[in-house]
Amino acid sequence: MHDLYNPMPGRFKDYIAVPKPNMYQSLHTTLIGPKGTPFEVQIRTWDMHRVAEYGIAAHWAYKESSFAKGKKANVKVEDDKLAWVRETLEWQSEMQDPDEFMSTLKKELFEDEVYIFTPKGAIKVLPKGSTPIDFAYQIHEQIGHKMVGCKINSKMMPITTKLKNGDIVEIITSDQSKGPSRDWLKFVKSSRARNKILGWFKKNQREENIEKGKDTIERELKKIGVKHDDLFKNEFLQPALNRYKFNSIEDMYAGVGFGSISAGKIITRMLEEYRKVHKEDDIEKTLEELSKEKTHKEKPSSNGIIVKGIDNCLVKLSKCCNPVPGDEIIGYITRGRGVSVHRTDCVNTKNLLAEGNRIIDVYWSNQKTTYSVDIEIYANDRSGLLADIINVLGNAKCNLQAVTSKANKEKIAITEVTVEVENIEQLNQVLKKLRKIDSVYEVKRKKQ
Repeated sequence: MHDLYNPMPGRFKDYIAVPKPNMYQSLHTTLIGPKGTPFEVQIRTWDMHRVAEYGIAAHWAYKESSFAKGKKANVKVEDDKLAWVRETLEWQSEMQDPDEFMSTLKKELFEDEVYIFTPKGAIKVLPKGSTPIDFAYQIHEQIGHKMVGCKINSKMMPITTKLKNGDIVEIITSDQSKGPSRDWLKFVKSSRARNKILGWFKKNQREENIEKGKDTIERELKKIGVKHDDLFKNEFLQPALNRYKFNSIEDMYAGVGFGSISAGKIITRMLEEYRKVHKEDDIEKTLEELSKEKTHKEKPSSNGIIVKGIDNCLVKLSKCCNPVPGDEIIGYITRGRGVSVHRTDCVNTKNLLAEGNRIIDVYWSNQKTTYSVDIEIYANDRSGLLADIINVLGNAKCNLQAVTSKANKEKIAITEVTVEVENIEQLNQVLKKLRKIDSVYEVKRKKQ
């Protein structure tokens, strides 16, 4: 084929030497036709074609000789050929969230891949953008847990380096390692690595995860104005435990603590049961209590928020998303604490919208005031980095209220700053300037 037509550079793929995880095998090449039109050619055996057309089960459903005669035959399945299927089932058993499982499966089956070599020449297939952390867990779970460093093409490199096709990676381990870091979850691309890391924290830090889960759920309850004792009754709790396959409330807290499921999903399921028993509070009465001194003209609150149809009520900017003028916002009428204001893209908005009759229109006034915003800055650690960050904030003419900075063992510097800004335009300018600092690779507004 390459003698007949000119091949297009970089478009030849050999899936026979290195099959895809779903056992697909074929040769792919793109050629330039006589009139300059490119076309793709796929070359494979009839056996490979059956797998491509009908799925991996077709490969073992018929013997090759019997297939031609149209007769069924019992074929012994080789374990190694179904390894990816068994691993997928393991992921499912480790995940309480079905949405997360489907997302994981799609990534594994459809994302682009890179081919990485061990020092002995064995090939490992990983999702594009994978790091040596992914590579270590692809070799063995304990290799990943005990990883302390790596060499890429014989050079010492950070374990968060993105791998390229053909890289030769050597993993350095130590028995003194205390295990994986939670920061690794920000860099790994493969589902295997992510689930093994989460599994380690689930097993080795159960008590810590339980306490963290309790705190997280308590914060979510306060945001929506629901009392813990009202909601956490067995008649509301048990359906949530059954839905997400938890054996006990401690398992549920641990799951929330190490991140296998969000507190919002747990609370939403419990609220569904709660509403079956309790009728919603009289919202008109709540509005009346908030608006005891209503005037003809709506007045903004001290933080610059106007609540449609209500004056002189308590208005709080939610700490989970820290809205500033220019952000799209919604108001939520809490029980006894006035109106809570959230950004429309806040992670908690979905749960609030489920209680539609407690949502109220709010918007920004034109009065000038300042708003506190938390910003997270991720960078490769270097000398003078913190000084450069503070200098940029000073030049941006925004008041710096607080700053914390630390570097982890992967030499990643994580800096959190709290600044005062007047509106979203000023905030965006600050974020833009921070991203231009040398060694900084990510800047974002912090989410609780």
